[in-house]
Amino acid sequence: MNQAYLSLGSNISPDHNLPTAVSMLENYGSIMISSSVWETIALGDIEQPNYLNAAVLLETNLTAKSLHDDGIKQIEKLLGRKKTSNPFASRTIDIDIMLFNDEVITLGHRRIPDNEILERAFVALCLAEISPNYIHPDTNQTLEEIAQSFQNPSKSMKIRHDIKLLKQGKPTNNYV
Repeated sequence: MNQAYLSLGSNISPDHNLPTAVSMLENYGSIMISSSVWETIALGDIEQPNYLNAAVLLETNLTAKSLHDDGIKQIEKLLGRKKTSNPFASRTIDIDIMLFNDEVITLGHRRIPDNEILERAFVALCLAEISPNYIHPDTNQTLEEIAQSFQNPSKSMKIRHDIKLLKQGKPTNNYV
């Protein structure tokens, strides 16, 4: 089985779309663990609602390409994701493969491990919650070390305890 570490975000009906996307991902494997849901301010175009962000570990027999092309793109389409030229546009759901096993892969225009792990606190923090000891293939740092390298992310992020991604009885981690 492959281990796909996925980052999810939404700022259009996020309290519905984020848990729905996680549920739909179970059609492509087993969700092993999920992070907390974090509320963050929008990047770039700040004249839009805040985002809800999270990460999940999906065990799947699919390749990274199949998961992306057949799973993620389908889920984004079904949840009404509209692609625009603005990379900071509001969205119903955004799902990205951040890590895949311990491989280094180019998938279309994206690279895995995704550089956003090192650039965006909300990505690093969510991933560190679900797998703090995972060693980043490029930096040889643990995800926990990467998350801790961000200066005081709690000023721009807050946990949303009112939103649950997994049904009762599924494993979760409360790293924070």
